[in-house]
Amino acid sequence: MLDDRARIHVEAGAGGSGSASFRREAHVPRGGPDGGDGGRGGDIVFVCDASLRDLRAFRRRTQLRAGRGGHGEGAQRHGADGETLSVRVPPGTQVAAAEGADGGELEGRRWELLVPGAAVTVARGGSGGRGNKRFATATRQTPRFAERGLPGEQGWLELRLRLLADVGLVGLPNAGKSSLLARLTRARPKVADYPFTTLSPVLGVLERDDRQLVVADIPGLIEGASAGAGLGHEFLAHVERTRLLVHVLDLAPELSGGDADMLANHETVESELAAHDPRLAALPRLLALSKADLVAPERVRETIELWRERLGPDVPVFATSAATGAGLGELAGELLRLLPPEQQALPGLPGGIAPGAIREGSAGAPEASLAEHMVFRPRPREGFHVEQLAAGTFAVRGKGIERLVERFDLDNEDALAHLEDRLRTIGVIKELEAHGFEPGDEVQIAGVTFELDPR
Repeated sequence: MLDDRARIHVEAGAGGSGSASFRREAHVPRGGPDGGDGGRGGDIVFVCDASLRDLRAFRRRTQLRAGRGGHGEGAQRHGADGETLSVRVPPGTQVAAAEGADGGELEGRRWELLVPGAAVTVARGGSGGRGNKRFATATRQTPRFAERGLPGEQGWLELRLRLLADVGLVGLPNAGKSSLLARLTRARPKVADYPFTTLSPVLGVLERDDRQLVVADIPGLIEGASAGAGLGHEFLAHVERTRLLVHVLDLAPELSGGDADMLANHETVESELAAHDPRLAALPRLLALSKADLVAPERVRETIELWRERLGPDVPVFATSAATGAGLGELAGELLRLLPPEQQALPGLPGGIAPGAIREGSAGAPEASLAEHMVFRPRPREGFHVEQLAAGTFAVRGKGIERLVERFDLDNEDALAHLEDRLRTIGVIKELEAHGFEPGDEVQIAGVTFELDPR
C-alpha cells in the first residue's frame, strides 16, 4: 500500500548560550572579558530523493529533532553549531504547517519538493547567544552578563504526496487499468475480477528504444469523486501532476447495455476530472478501449470509428487487450510520440516539466514549468504594541521584543540595564510612557514580569 500522507513534529536545535567569562592569568590582574559565543542550533532540512516513492519512512518516525548548539566558553572559545538534520522525501511531496496552534512558529508555511536534489529548510535552528566579550565598550569594560541562546523553530507538519508520473491511467473501477499497466510495464499491481481491486496508486516504467516513461495506475473513479465520494480527493490529487492521461474504457458493456453504457461511463470519468480541476480537462489524452478480446473484431473496428468521430482527431483511440497483447504496441508507441525526449520529465517528474521556474497561472491555462521547490511563507509579524493590564502594570507584545527578552537573565542587574538601553533605543520606553508608564511600574514581556526603572 502506498503511504501518501504523514503527520510529524519537527524541532530545530536550540542555540547555545554565550559565556560570561574573564581572563584569569598570572601577572594579568585585570584581565578583560573573554566569553565566547554560543553555537547556532541545527536546522531541519527536507531533501527531495528520487529513490523514494512514498512516505512510509514516517509511519513510526514522527518526531524529528536537530542538534543544539554548544555553549560558549572562556578564552573566547565559541560553541559548535548544532548538527543539521537532513530528511529525505520523495518527489511530489507537499509539506504544510498544521493549522492553528499545532503549527507553532511554522504556521502558514508551505513547501512543495519536485526536483530530485532540491532542498528546503522547514525549521531553522535558534541563534546562539553572544559572550560578554561582545558587550565590552569604553564605558562598560567589564560586562558581567551574556546572551542566552534562542530555541529553534518547532511545530507539526502535514506531509502529502502527489505522484509525479508522465502518464496517468484513469477510468471507472474494473475498467482494466491494472491489467494494462502490468502488460505495458514491469509493475505488478493486484488484478482481480471485482471493482476497487486497486486501492492505492501504482507506478510502472514503460521502457522502449532506450527511453522510459513513468506510468501511474490511478484507482478507479466513481460518480461524485470530485466532491469527495469514496476516496475521490485522494485519487484525483495524483492525476494533477501527470502530463498525459489515458482514459481506459471497458469494451465489455457492448455485450450488455451497448454503446449507451460506454458513453455514460466515459462521461462520468471526464466530468469528475473537470470538476476536480479544470486543468485536467485540458490535458492531452488517449482513449484505450480495453478487453477487446471479449468483443467480436468487426464490432471492435466499428466502435473505434465511432469514438474517433465522437472525440475528434485530437484524441487517438486504440483497442487493447491485456490478455492477448493486441494494440499495446501501438498504444506504447503513441505515448512515446506524444512525450518526446526533449519534453520528458526528469526521473520521477511529469513529462514536459523542467526545473528552475515556478508554476504559476490560473486553472486551465498552459502550465509553466515547475521550480525545484516552491515556498509559501506568511509575511513576518513586525513591530510591537503596548497594553495596560492594570494600574502600574503594562504588557509589551511583539515577536521581536519577546525574543530579545528571552536572551537575558533579568535577575542580573547588568543584563537588565543593557535590556533597558535596548528597549529605549527601539522605542519601547517611549511607547510605554505614552500609555501612562512611570519608572518602577511592572512590565510583562514574553510571560516574564519585571520592574522596569529606566534611567
